[in-house]
Amino acid sequence: MKKICLFILALLAITPKTFSQKNNKDLFPDGTKIPAWFLDASKINPSDLGKFYSVTDYGTLNDSTLVQTAAIQKTIDEAYRNGGGVVVIPKGTFMSGALFFRPNTHLHVSEGAILKGSNNIDDYPKMPSRIEGQSIEYFTALVNAYGVNGFTITGKGTIDGNGLKYWEAFWQRRKENPNCTNLEVSRPRLVFIWKCDNVQVQDVKLHNSGFWTSHYYQCNNVKILDLHIFSPHEPVKAPSTDAIDIDVCTNMLIKGCYMAVNDDAIALKGGKGPWADKDASNGGNENIIIENCDFGFCHGALTSGSEAIHNKNIIVRNCTVNNAVRLLWLKMRPDTPQKYEYITVENITGYAKSMIYVKPWTQFFDLKGRKDAPVSYCDNITMRNIDIKCDVFYDMKVTDRDKLTNFTFENLKIEAKNDAIDKSIIKGLKLKNVVVNNKVIK
Repeated sequence: MKKICLFILALLAITPKTFSQKNNKDLFPDGTKIPAWFLDASKINPSDLGKFYSVTDYGTLNDSTLVQTAAIQKTIDEAYRNGGGVVVIPKGTFMSGALFFRPNTHLHVSEGAILKGSNNIDDYPKMPSRIEGQSIEYFTALVNAYGVNGFTITGKGTIDGNGLKYWEAFWQRRKENPNCTNLEVSRPRLVFIWKCDNVQVQDVKLHNSGFWTSHYYQCNNVKILDLHIFSPHEPVKAPSTDAIDIDVCTNMLIKGCYMAVNDDAIALKGGKGPWADKDASNGGNENIIIENCDFGFCHGALTSGSEAIHNKNIIVRNCTVNNAVRLLWLKMRPDTPQKYEYITVENITGYAKSMIYVKPWTQFFDLKGRKDAPVSYCDNITMRNIDIKCDVFYDMKVTDRDKLTNFTFENLKIEAKNDAIDKSIIKGLKLKNVVVNNKVIK
């Protein structure tokens, strides 16, 4: 009897925190179980994907000065005609315009290889596409996969957007018109993957994109592993070079990546406008895990918006930030109905100018004749086990059309130049072991 009593006392001594830390590894923020798929970050061996087709065997020259789109595309098409295979960029620099991968074809960029984008926008034809929350005709990317299930990009080489000319053109236009939109200057993305399931991108370097670096639209089951994604923020800023744009996707694992770009590192998108939730081409993002990543300079390590209507079950964990402007950015766009829910950011170290930033995002505001502005919601947002330095701890200012509920800050150790906190902004704010500038916030 004595042993039973001791056992019960031992159980009672286990705090809820002990249980929650154990279970949270296995559950999404809404309490649903994380599928085993997310636990498998094993690399794909390109040799298992079929015959190798080196671009130099099909007329492509190892000459960095020539735009050789036709010869590289010929290699892709040959692999497709023969039932599929792996298109190999060998060591050297090969310049190209838009390339289109076909069913059962894959891309391997060898170590020491550079697939370099042309800096002539004429080499990227316009096609039906998706950009900034709109389904419109737009310039194709350097690497395109439309409806290619099982598509992979492998290898330790570099896909380089050669973006300097596009960046300079953008900033010149911004001088002429400070209110110019991103789409006024014609620029290609680096990678665009649309309606592809069971995708894996691993090991490659994605550098110097002219516009967004990688964009995944209407995809399911995507793994992005150990990428190095970079575009400069000085001396010439590379505008709108988001590292990873997730747009109407379900089940994504982003693991072991380094991201430093002159815009958001990871942006959750899905549509914009006063009736965005009624448009079938729009939608939400669900079940996204971002872990073991390093963030260099970026506007937001994780950003919801500015073109987003619903993001649910998003986890960022076990990451470092170094000179991020914001760790978590919830863009409240007043012309778009939004719901950001069940987002958890945990086990983070480093520096960010703002730990959490929640404010109206009014650039290019347009109600399109709608009389009443839509209401937006943020619910069940958790930030815990965070040890960072920042300029502003609690960077929030909302309108009566923004409803913030059920935020939890737990186990935070923050050094901040501005440690002010307005608890009235959030209904259902929970503070557990929050220490800012060596003071406990209650």
